[in-house]
Amino acid sequence: MAKSKTQFSCSACGSITSKWSGRCEACGEWNTISEETPLSSGPSSTALGTAKGRTIPLTDLRTEETPPPRTHSGLGELDRVLGGGLVPASAILVGGDPGIGKSTLLLQAASQFARSGLKTIYVSGEEASAQVRMRAQRLGLTEAPVQLASETNLRDILTTLEAEKPQLAIIDSIQTMWSDNVGSAPGSVSQVRAAAHELTSFAKRKGMAVILVGHVTKEGQIAGPRVVEHMVDTVLYFEGERGHQFRILRAVKNRFGPADEIGVFEMTGGGLSEVLNPSALFLSDRGEPSPGSVVFAGIEGTRPVLIELQALVAPSPHSQPRRTVVGWDGGRLAMILAVLEARCGIPFTGLDVYLNVAGGMKINEPAADLAVAAALLSAREDSALPADTVVFGEISLSGALRAVGQTENRLKEAQKLGFTTAIAPKGGKSPAIDGMSLNRVGDLAGFVGDVFGAG
Repeated sequence: MAKSKTQFSCSACGSITSKWSGRCEACGEWNTISEETPLSSGPSSTALGTAKGRTIPLTDLRTEETPPPRTHSGLGELDRVLGGGLVPASAILVGGDPGIGKSTLLLQAASQFARSGLKTIYVSGEEASAQVRMRAQRLGLTEAPVQLASETNLRDILTTLEAEKPQLAIIDSIQTMWSDNVGSAPGSVSQVRAAAHELTSFAKRKGMAVILVGHVTKEGQIAGPRVVEHMVDTVLYFEGERGHQFRILRAVKNRFGPADEIGVFEMTGGGLSEVLNPSALFLSDRGEPSPGSVVFAGIEGTRPVLIELQALVAPSPHSQPRRTVVGWDGGRLAMILAVLEARCGIPFTGLDVYLNVAGGMKINEPAADLAVAAALLSAREDSALPADTVVFGEISLSGALRAVGQTENRLKEAQKLGFTTAIAPKGGKSPAIDGMSLNRVGDLAGFVGDVFGAG
């Protein structure tokens, strides 16, 4: 390995020499020559060497900065998920299944932002400009001052953005963009990484907000390298089933607001409309009490949401019983079944188990454990819970029930929709809500005995 060259610099004038001397030949000062300490060691092709950069300004933790200004979109559910509105110079990544309504949502958002005074450019790499205009005509957005382009060349897009100086740029989608300095094909990992990096850094330098649309894989994750999600400030997932009219916009990462916040929309013939009370909408089709149907009082971000859980337990004609889950974690369902059998003596051997979250909702919090167990027992025993009862609580492997947070918000939301009884674990705060009766249980065996008899 070649030995790195030693350099000397003058502390008075900064001149660089290859050897030490007592007097600087550039400025004439004496005893100012010293050896340069390299920034890093290693091979000369990869190490930083002795070249110094600029000194960056430092601040302390007491530095006070005003919160970033936000622009409201006019769509309350979108503003809620963004943390209160759009932040300048922010990068947002939106992912979702094909045909779920990403382009429809962003076109509506672009129109609202443009009407509120932001100069907005919508760049489509998947559709021609005429197709986007047809969608805008169907949504009644043709009068919105949104500038439209159809292009996939990243260099041309950045040149246009630099010339037009918009305050918001929407790129639909990042997988279709290609950079001429990257040799791979459009949509490849290197192209997606390069395009996302260039657009994000350009937005930071110019003070422009940028929204990127990303495709998702079969597993529901945003396609391409995870580094794309690390580069942006906010990651939003647009969820829902094509057979349902409900759509959930969920924030899984947000540097300017709470994560796990959700916004609820309804897909109509005129586009996406906001759902201001999602609990009432998710329970609107709920009829008379039936076995296997339980209402869960959950928390999504900062919002309490009441959701119906549906379970079906039937004898299995196969040697290996089926376990089918929609909207919840299949591994957690297996855990609940094991706890019911080991701690309560209630077997599910030889029985097919089906669990569904009504309305196309997806639940991630462990507070749904007790509601799932109640739905399974209700379906197995063919015994319906009272229609005015909500259930929530976390189940441990020992069969004990753990208290969950925000109990008061859950109870207030249930009371608002006409529920009068709640079943929850012991421990934690015991808020008194007018018109609500709170039934606290200590373990799963006690819950089975109180609600379903001895089991």
